[in-house]
Amino acid sequence: MELQLIQDKIHEFRGQRVMMDYDLAEMYGVDTRSLKQAVKRNESRFPPDFMFELTRAEWDGLISQIVISNRGGNRFLPYAFTEQGVAMLSSVLRSEKAIEINIQIIRAFILIRQNTLLFAEINQKLENFMIDTNLQFNEIYQALQELAIKKATPRKAVGFLAIGKEA
Repeated sequence: MELQLIQDKIHEFRGQRVMMDYDLAEMYGVDTRSLKQAVKRNESRFPPDFMFELTRAEWDGLISQIVISNRGGNRFLPYAFTEQGVAMLSSVLRSEKAIEINIQIIRAFILIRQNTLLFAEINQKLENFMIDTNLQFNEIYQALQELAIKKATPRKAVGFLAIGKEA
């Protein structure tokens, strides 16, 4: 599976990057009900920082963001799995496909984290550049102000004068 496709399925809720149970089930080639059953049978492996159930407001917000049809209505709110929760799923779903998909998902999370750090670094450099540039422009502006304020003193003419004419 392509990393970009996986990254598109990563959302942010409660300050954490997560993947939804229905997206994971699709990737693993199982139905969502089976994935949830496997998780419930191994509840002790999924503390709240590994997995949590979305609230109705979060779910409604996600539906409006990614334009999911709500026809048929879900009776249950989806589970959101953090990076650690996704890693734990490979021990619950023991198929080779689950392990392979999990490796790719973890790589996608790592790539997002690296891009976030790179963005923060570039943003800091840009901010420093803007501060330095503004200081330089400020100095130039002040120098121009001083030149404009100085009174113009009459200067002695430069060059040749025609005989009989004085400057």
